[in-house]
Amino acid sequence: MMKFPFLFSGLTLPIRSHSSSSSTPSPAMGSAPRTMALCSEHFTVYVAVTFLAAAVSNLTTGVSGAGGPKVLSLLQPYDFLYYSGVRAYYGEEWAKAAELLEKSIQTKEALRRVRRQCHDECVASGTDALNKLDSEEGRMWDLWALDWIQQRAECLRFCFGRSITPVGQLPVSYDIEYEFNTRNPYNFLQVTYYKLEKLKKAASAAHTYFVANPSHLEMRNNIEKYRRMEGVTEDDFQDREMEKHWVLYDAAVQHEASSDWLQAAEKWKACLNETLWRMDECRVQCEVAPQPLPEDRGVDGVDGLFEKAAALSLSLLSCRQSCVTQVATRPGRISAQEDFLPTQLEHLHIAQFKSGDVRGAVQTLGSFLLFYPSDKDSLDNLQLYYETLGGDTESHGIQPAREIVNYINQSLQEKRLLYFGAENLNFNFSDPDLWTPEDVVPESLRENWRAEKQKINEKIKEGDQVEEVDDSGFYAGGPVHQVGVTITMDDEVLNGTNRVVFDGVMTQKECDKILHLASVAASLGDGYRGRRSPHTPHETFEGLTVLRAVKLSQEGLVNQSDTRLLHELGERVKTLLHSYFRSPPGLFISFTHLVCRSATTENQEGRMDLSHPVHVDNCLLEPETKQCWREPPAFIHRDLSAILYLNDNFDGGELFFTKRDAKTVTARVKPSCGRLVGFSSGPVNPHGVTAVTRGRRCALALWFTKEKLYRDMEREEAEALWATDGQSVLKKDKDEEEKEKEKEGSATAGRNARNHAPKERSRGRNVVSGGKDEL
Repeated sequence: MMKFPFLFSGLTLPIRSHSSSSSTPSPAMGSAPRTMALCSEHFTVYVAVTFLAAAVSNLTTGVSGAGGPKVLSLLQPYDFLYYSGVRAYYGEEWAKAAELLEKSIQTKEALRRVRRQCHDECVASGTDALNKLDSEEGRMWDLWALDWIQQRAECLRFCFGRSITPVGQLPVSYDIEYEFNTRNPYNFLQVTYYKLEKLKKAASAAHTYFVANPSHLEMRNNIEKYRRMEGVTEDDFQDREMEKHWVLYDAAVQHEASSDWLQAAEKWKACLNETLWRMDECRVQCEVAPQPLPEDRGVDGVDGLFEKAAALSLSLLSCRQSCVTQVATRPGRISAQEDFLPTQLEHLHIAQFKSGDVRGAVQTLGSFLLFYPSDKDSLDNLQLYYETLGGDTESHGIQPAREIVNYINQSLQEKRLLYFGAENLNFNFSDPDLWTPEDVVPESLRENWRAEKQKINEKIKEGDQVEEVDDSGFYAGGPVHQVGVTITMDDEVLNGTNRVVFDGVMTQKECDKILHLASVAASLGDGYRGRRSPHTPHETFEGLTVLRAVKLSQEGLVNQSDTRLLHELGERVKTLLHSYFRSPPGLFISFTHLVCRSATTENQEGRMDLSHPVHVDNCLLEPETKQCWREPPAFIHRDLSAILYLNDNFDGGELFFTKRDAKTVTARVKPSCGRLVGFSSGPVNPHGVTAVTRGRRCALALWFTKEKLYRDMEREEAEALWATDGQSVLKKDKDEEEKEKEKEGSATAGRNARNHAPKERSRGRNVVSGGKDEL
């Protein structure tokens, strides 16, 4: 049987540091020096000098002698351009600020390209001297190594000098690095372009900054303002610092979710290649970017040439290893995605197998097993692939991808050197990989290494142990003032936090009125028009908003009283939840959606899919890592969620809550007329809907926000349409409706609040994300 792992897939800025220093390495465990068992007795010195050559070569290129009449065409220091742009910004010289800030961004990127080009041009420099190390002439290995170093350094110095000014080759300060890493130049640019009335460029700059700073409330508000400005479209919100491997990653996950395995395999393969390229690019920059010399400890220092060479080479190796973390960290996130390369290989071999490329799947799975050679599920899958090929003996000879073999060999050798430095040279090394074999780690360091690895694995397994903590600011257990409303299930019964089920929120008569409204108008409502559900081919989907209902009532297609009831129910639910969850004074309706899901007449038997997959309402849930990222395209402004059921004459369609793994069900709620489910919208409450296998399930989905900016503007527009007709908003029949509801034991309505949620587009990725009908 096939075994597959569960997959989803006033600013004062210092300019430039002219003095170099590095912190003293932290003492490592195990201090007794010993000889590392490698190929030859000279290998340790050989490798140290090798990396000293790479590091010293870019140290000696710190200031080039190139100059003269060509200096104006050379790359200027990008930190000076940035500082000058910021100064122009605060002087309100908007055109000058835009020009200088753009030049700083362009120059930084050009500098990276020049360094890469020079690295490639100088790779062969000094190889004649290097080759003599392994010959009879190698008895003078130190002189030949120095010859190699000098030739490489001279080549790089000349190459840099052709394109970069001497000052432009100096290292920038850590403050400037931080500014660019956090994309702060775009923060200045979005205001600058706004002042220059270049709104499309302002929107792009704002979006670029926000991608790396998703919790920046002011920028989020600015983006919403840009969306409402004339001439600005969704296409203008482009990420100017887009990283291609993440785009491919998200595209691959989208194709996986739609079971388009051929396209998924192509995207995973492209993502893997792009990731390897990014890793190589990062490692090259470790070599050619300016590096600080090991700290000189003064007259009392004991480090000689070899100690300093070892320290510098270990710093270079550590930089290379850190590229794993850099490439695997999405913009705006603090932590990297663990096992980024192995995860892609795992996705790829499954996509290849399901698309019919079994031989490709064998090669990819073989590559994955280089990282985890004893993984039982993978070994079982490999055996399955061999059997699928009919016992073809040639299939057993399919080798792993050469690029992966080279990557692992290089990485393992770097790790051995780094662990040797950690054990014997007091170098501090933090291994970025979970797949590192235990035999690479020195015995004196293994106990702590195992403990750290176990801690990381437990963190991944338990989803950081944070899923029981709700920081929403809501606290269940407040009073329920409405007559006839009862609490049916609370946190304890629902096995969660900030969850509640009320009964008696609507009367049967009210349910019938809204069901009648749904029958007449829902197929004309928001564009679905009874088409196949966006979540399953076995159901159709209909929806209706308050504003659309009002317009239909003006056209005489539905009753105005039914439309008013639909509007009033939002206020009723808000009043109830506002009290029970003891929310802050400012709670606004963000969106209201009357949703009906109907089972199709065919292929219902044995259904294993869901009417709506598990998701979280205000963040992007990653079931594999149990993380939930509160960033676009999630509806991050949503704070409270609710669903008000209208009927129960159907099969299936139950709401269920899960843990962050999207598999462990913690509670179920069966729909019935007038039953209301309310819960906080954050990561403590992942939820989904079971398949509707017979009949038609209708419910009113509502979301609430604490931010006035995201109130439901459609409600205001609906009320304005009523006012245009010379009617007060619900006031006309309110007294009669109140009396009727009291007689029937229903909840009384609160005062009408006027509220809109900006429409947001959702894009697929390695997350579970919903649209309008998230409940």
